[in-house]
Amino acid sequence: MENQEERQTEGVDRPESDPGAVTTRIRARFGDASVSTGNAVGCESVIAERDTLLSFMTFLRDDPELSFDYLVDVTAVDRLRLDEEVRFAVVYQLYSHKHNRRFSVSVPVPEADPRIQSVVAVWPGANWLEREVYDMYGIVFEGHPDLRRILMPDDFGSYPLRKDYPLHGKGERDNFVF
Repeated sequence: MENQEERQTEGVDRPESDPGAVTTRIRARFGDASVSTGNAVGCESVIAERDTLLSFMTFLRDDPELSFDYLVDVTAVDRLRLDEEVRFAVVYQLYSHKHNRRFSVSVPVPEADPRIQSVVAVWPGANWLEREVYDMYGIVFEGHPDLRRILMPDDFGSYPLRKDYPLHGKGERDNFVF
């Protein structure tokens, strides 16, 4: 009997055996723009500079040896009590159908200036994902075509997924119209 995993990946290139192949290609193009690397559960990752994000993401999508053609998710991490130098990080999960490879890009975003470039021009599917991160963390995506709240009311005054948000809320629940 044929292995189910083999059937699912038939006709698709398998990931290269070198776990740092994507990172090596990125460093050849961007040098120090990828300041740190990692590998979690078979998924390479880099920490990229926010100033070069659009060109960085466009390269990941358009380079034929990488071909990250699918933006799986955009989320954020609040590292308030983790002794990190920069409080927030926006995390992009990418996938290449051509190479059957996953990749993660993390971009540090300082609390004093919580802004980052929008990647909607690279992946239109980022539209609602970036709106969710804006709504829950207060990170502003510059160049976004319609950056407004998507989950919370328009007049909601805070960001519920920030770690300094009170556990019992600020009384907003009493004012929701259901």
